[in-house]
Amino acid sequence: MSSPSKRREMDLMKLMMSDYKVEMVNDGMQEFFVDFHGPNESLYQGGVWRVRVELPDAYPYKSPSIGFINKMYHPNVDEMSGSVCLDVINQTWSPMFDLVNVFEVFLPQLLLYPNPSDPLNGEAAALMMRDRPAYEEKVKEYCQKYAKPEDIGASPEDKLSDEELSEDEYDSSDEQVVGKPDP
Repeated sequence: MSSPSKRREMDLMKLMMSDYKVEMVNDGMQEFFVDFHGPNESLYQGGVWRVRVELPDAYPYKSPSIGFINKMYHPNVDEMSGSVCLDVINQTWSPMFDLVNVFEVFLPQLLLYPNPSDPLNGEAAALMMRDRPAYEEKVKEYCQKYAKPEDIGASPEDKLSDEELSEDEYDSSDEQVVGKPDP
């Protein structure tokens, strides 16, 4: 039983030493967040996503669970849950793979070479096959909106727009308004 836990520890240390920002959840090594940068020369270049990783007890014999926290427009990523449809993680995982493979090979390959014939986001897959320029524009729009490096680590409440604020939070009388108006 100590072998999988030692391997988990080793893989996590290797990931941290590969210059990825890793943030642990609780005290265990089974759940953590990794800041993932969109690969160069891709539509996702310049974007940063927070990826939730959960390692099962049987890791590395069982694959990690991977999900994007901030929204991404991609045929193989569920827009709402952030789940990833990737054979190498879901079906063909091998104990020879490690966490560095996930972030340096598997996820970049997924973003560089989307597979619209096996979609988790049917709308993105259909748009990609029907109108490639419109698909690319939507990907870039999502990157601008949801994957700005300065937003990583900010809580979802920090990113609410004015129209998303409830009436109670936004309600104020004129005499309570202080400060300069937004430009």
